[in-house]
Amino acid sequence: MLDIRTFDAQRGGNVLYKALAHPLAAEALSRLGAGIEGRLAVYDPDGAASMLYALHPALPRPAELYVHDVEQVGVARLGCETRAVVELGVSQANTVLVAAFDSGRIAARLAGLLPQGMRLVTLDEARLPDGMLTSRRSYLDRLNFATNFAFFRDADGLSSRLVTANYWSDYGASSVRLWLRLFDGAGEALASWEQEVAPGAAGIVIDSREVRQRFGLGPFAGQLFVHAIGVAGHDVVKYALDTYGHDGEPSLSVTHDANAWPSDRYAGLPAPRPDETVMLWVQNSHAAPIPPGAITLDRMGAEQPVAIGTEIAPFASVQVDVAALLPGLAWPAQIEVRSGRHVVRPRYEVVRAGRTRIAHMNVERADLRPEPAIGTLPASLGRGFVLPFPVLDPTIYRSIVLPTPMAETQADLPLRVDVFDREGQLVAQRFLGRLARSHACALDLAELRAPAGHAELVYDFRDGGGADGWMHALVRYERHAGVPHAAETSFGAHIFNTLMTWRDEPQSYSGPPPGLSTRLFLKLGHESTRSFCVLIYPASAPWREQSQTTLILHDAAGTVIGEAALAIACSGSALVEPEVIFGARRIAEAGVGGYVLIRDTTCRLFGYHGLSDASGAFSLDHMFGF
Repeated sequence: MLDIRTFDAQRGGNVLYKALAHPLAAEALSRLGAGIEGRLAVYDPDGAASMLYALHPALPRPAELYVHDVEQVGVARLGCETRAVVELGVSQANTVLVAAFDSGRIAARLAGLLPQGMRLVTLDEARLPDGMLTSRRSYLDRLNFATNFAFFRDADGLSSRLVTANYWSDYGASSVRLWLRLFDGAGEALASWEQEVAPGAAGIVIDSREVRQRFGLGPFAGQLFVHAIGVAGHDVVKYALDTYGHDGEPSLSVTHDANAWPSDRYAGLPAPRPDETVMLWVQNSHAAPIPPGAITLDRMGAEQPVAIGTEIAPFASVQVDVAALLPGLAWPAQIEVRSGRHVVRPRYEVVRAGRTRIAHMNVERADLRPEPAIGTLPASLGRGFVLPFPVLDPTIYRSIVLPTPMAETQADLPLRVDVFDREGQLVAQRFLGRLARSHACALDLAELRAPAGHAELVYDFRDGGGADGWMHALVRYERHAGVPHAAETSFGAHIFNTLMTWRDEPQSYSGPPPGLSTRLFLKLGHESTRSFCVLIYPASAPWREQSQTTLILHDAAGTVIGEAALAIACSGSALVEPEVIFGARRIAEAGVGGYVLIRDTTCRLFGYHGLSDASGAFSLDHMFGF
């Protein structure tokens, strides 16, 4: 396990991790390490040294380690027994490294203590250039590290297209730009550049075909590092990522942002069907190599992990054939990835009938335990946690749901499926049982004669079982006949649309609960594709009879060029097609980078967006809000 602290639900993200993991910091630390000669002492005022060496193991190892917390003196760390910092005066080291940023005051305190001739260096030598900082007052301000990774490929007739909007402008950001670095599959930097973001709520598009042409690159399949500068409000880079075929390649899929914090485990990787190949993309998020055996795959609940036996270079991307590591495992069995904190949310690729689709896994929580209170939530919270997902037109598509354990302590999943038509009427239910962690229960909604609309997973304790609120599922959509195309998405449950709250639910896009408003991003199509989304009005308990939803069409510069009202029944849903609502002329006027902002101040909607084309190809994944 990589000895780093990244994110937890109580404290949020660890900015120090992002500062040390940044590709430019990695280069600077390599230069710093190359300049250290002789015996090295490290002063670790804030407990950063362990993470520093985990992320940058090529740094010279310390011969002496100093702390100022008397309770930490004498502790074994980094191969040393920690000493009191007041003993630095008798150190035999040639150099002391202060493992801290913004270290001016610390260096001043040490000035009279260091032996004559000892060189002092600090992590400030690995700072980003001032021009890349949003806040210069504090280097470890979270807004200085609005960063993320994206799977990025332009090879074999497949291209990638990252799409988002300048949502930071709504929080007061006036001058946003992106610093980008593209890594190839071997982890080599192919290109680094900056991209200006137009002021206001402008659209943002980064297309691999354009990048490849601009820099004269050959084919690549790697990752794109994105650093947003000058932001406000959000330190997360949210995006949708299309994978699309061209020049006769028929594939089309979409996946969500990468969730910038590495985790111990990820879940929601499906085993292949007999006619499928499932490839896990392992994309190293750090400048340190991933050792052989550091990442393992295991059938969920089996506790028999199988290791990836090869080293993975810094920032490299490697495809792993799931069937080669876990032969004989087949859909609807599922797999967890024990990633050792080496990667951000992994992508996987399913190849079937000459078409490929990309989807993402989700963070498997290590901090959750079953919470008995969920089974006795008051009537004011109704059905409590619900996980809504679309049921597409059953005459064209199969809609299949596979519940996925998403916490290390989830031994069972006591679940029921509730099915609603578009008008919000409950039309079917099925108790799935108290599913074991190792279950392989996938429900085709056709078994319930589900109409076009949506369904919700909810907890049902009639046979006992535990719950922690982190209920997840993978949902797969397949065309019945003709085009052998499919899409899949995965997400988790929340309490929706009640005035009453329980802990941090119902969640809000900003501010404390209850979350009773909507701000969703719907990208438009490109080339021959058309955009659509399914908006769901989930309600744990009865709420307003209808939503008061506004669809706001923006052009690429962020200018509003159209609005339309939409009313969705409580517990109902709606299929939204921008070209139908606004007309083809307006959509063409919006142009590349145009988008629809979905706003509602009366309820919180949940949505799934995608693209479709005339051949029958389509994509689908959950939407993001801000």
